[in-house]
Amino acid sequence: MQRLQGDGLTFVHAGGMLHALDLGPGETLRVDTGCLVALQPSVNYDIQFVGNVKTALFGGEGIFFATLTGPGKVWLQSLPFSRLADRIYAASPKASGGRREEGSILGGLGGLLDGDNS
Repeated sequence: MQRLQGDGLTFVHAGGMLHALDLGPGETLRVDTGCLVALQPSVNYDIQFVGNVKTALFGGEGIFFATLTGPGKVWLQSLPFSRLADRIYAASPKASGGRREEGSILGGLGGLLDGDNS
């Protein structure tokens, strides 16, 4: 985590949809640690274990949650870099075992030109 303070503009990179939430005093939110983009200093931030080994291994999220307690504003992203990388890898021709035609007007001819088809 990085702390930003002072006057000026800040540009922050996030993936997917960015969603801002205002937490009330004592209001708690548990999120995947990769989804947290930013939080105000007034928000209490804590890391907690997901719960049990079965959930941690097979839940598809992660091993830890970020627990955020208000008051203050938090910003969340819907597509952290790790999930983006997983989706790109799953869509790649080498991972899926074949080439998908992406709507190219060349179709099969395009495969011949770039060396994928013999």
